Amino acid sequence: MTRLALTCAAALFGTAALAQDSAQFTYEMFETAVGHVNLAECPAALAGEGRFCRVTMHNDAFHVFAFSETGEQPMVGLKTWFEDELEVVFK
Repeated sequence: MTRLALTCAAALFGTAALAQDSAQFTYEMFETAVGHVNLAECPAALAGEGRFCRVTMHNDAFHVFAFSETGEQPMVGLKTWFEDELEVVFK
């Protein structure tokens, strides 16, 4: 999971080099590097036209990543929910 933490940190906070190169964290990068589950729809906090979401679990928290459906599918959002903030219903 160290790779997940590094990837998330780079994607969220960026570096001067990333900013200068306009590099984006894309779904292709995420898909090959991070174990995840596809969500049928994005949670309200990340929902938007032309988006899809994936979820991971790490350190007793759910991390939901939102990606654009267009172009290279860049990450457009990330939200973390801790176990005491959730009510999970399985269907």
